[in-house]
Amino acid sequence: MKGFDKHLNGAWWALKIGLGVGPIITGLDKYFDKLADWGMYLSPLATKVVPVSTSTFMHGVGAIEIVAGIIVLSRWTKIGSFIVMLWLLGIAANLLTTGMFADLAMRDVEIAIGAFALSQLSTVRDRLAAESREPRTEVAGSAEFKQA
Repeated sequence: MKGFDKHLNGAWWALKIGLGVGPIITGLDKYFDKLADWGMYLSPLATKVVPVSTSTFMHGVGAIEIVAGIIVLSRWTKIGSFIVMLWLLGIAANLLTTGMFADLAMRDVEIAIGAFALSQLSTVRDRLAAESREPRTEVAGSAEFKQA
């Protein structure tokens, strides 16, 4: 993309793929429990509040993660990355209330920061794309070009 540094573009793609595919994989695994027993990460506080079984709740969590990942991979990367960021912060809060998974909560906060970075890179990328589509006109008496 013209005007967008190749290093920034590489960072954008790495974050987009990682933050898109990661939630899809973990979301799908909420149905199969091959990566982890996801129910063990659910806070006892949440199990008291949530009116469904842990398994049903985790299936719902998985569906949300899959949709969030798909949105990140779509043309709505900025919105999807905000969803992933907020979702990860919610997961971190849940993990902290278990009293056992502070390390995982910290990891999720760090990934949420990556999701925020993706949203910011997406903003710059979108702005540059819009600017490159705008027609340029020559200002009378000047060789400089100015956006219309």
